[in-house]
Amino acid sequence: MPIFHDDLLVLVCADLQVEYMIPGRRHVILDGDAAILRCLELLALWRSNLWPVMHLKRVADAAWFDPSSRLTDWIAEARPRPGEMTFEHALPSAYSSSRFADHMSSLRNVRCVVTGFSLDETILATVVEGFHRSHRYRLVGDAVACRQPATGKAGDYKQSLMNVIGNFATVQSCAELIRTSGAVAV
Repeated sequence: MPIFHDDLLVLVCADLQVEYMIPGRRHVILDGDAAILRCLELLALWRSNLWPVMHLKRVADAAWFDPSSRLTDWIAEARPRPGEMTFEHALPSAYSSSRFADHMSSLRNVRCVVTGFSLDETILATVVEGFHRSHRYRLVGDAVACRQPATGKAGDYKQSLMNVIGNFATVQSCAELIRTSGAVAV
């Protein structure tokens, strides 16, 4: 398994759902195509080595998010496989799922490697809440994406989020993660 300071690295795929990839939708993701390619690359690496994977799925009760629609389905290539953990969460933080909170509390010497969508909601909220619970997170900066901001430049918005998250988690690139984990060379 990938090791960093004797810690098990668990890949956390956040909200890799169809909803975020459909052009014209309110929550369409900025740079979704580039981010999903990196997510799938890391997911393939974790799967080929049989390393642990967690999938988070947002199933909010908000008017804009219809859990009965097919839009909440997983992106086909990122669909969880048997043996991979899945957690549905109603609020932005994955800790709003009691199963996720209990599971994370039971783990020792683990660092979660976060990839996926909803950088400005799920990822931000989960990393901050995890920090306050003494859980350790590592964010893969080129394998995460956020929705288009209402105003301002999209790149500035994402960078601002990354700067905030950097106060609560390690932020690194996909290549950096692979190099420092000793798993494989890019």
